[in-house]
Amino acid sequence: VQLVESGGGLVQPGGSLRLSCAASGFDFSAYAMSWYRQAPGKERESVATIRSSGTTTDYADSVKGRFTISRDNAKNTVYLQMNYLRPEDTAVYYCYVHLWSDEYWGQGTQVTVSS
Repeated sequence: VQLVESGGGLVQPGGSLRLSCAASGFDFSAYAMSWYRQAPGKERESVATIRSSGTTTDYADSVKGRFTISRDNAKNTVYLQMNYLRPEDTAVYYCYVHLWSDEYWGQGTQVTVSS
């Protein structure tokens, strides 16, 4: 199983970024996918989850209305569109999947929101 994130970077407050997570090594279309984030000195927290079909999504209260999770099962890729970014969104963002009794994380991509 491999999860590879991309799309992070430095953005000004109010700006946008789109993160991508390319997955391989498992039946991507059969599993829910999630994005987590971890800010310096804080615990890792769930940001958004999308079910296997893509029709059901869940968001942390802190990102509702600003972030959108989506997936392309033909490309084995999950996305996180982040709009109206705030300094408190600064964190390393991780892609995550739970397969039966195992869980897998990507290497993370840094998102920094600063003027």
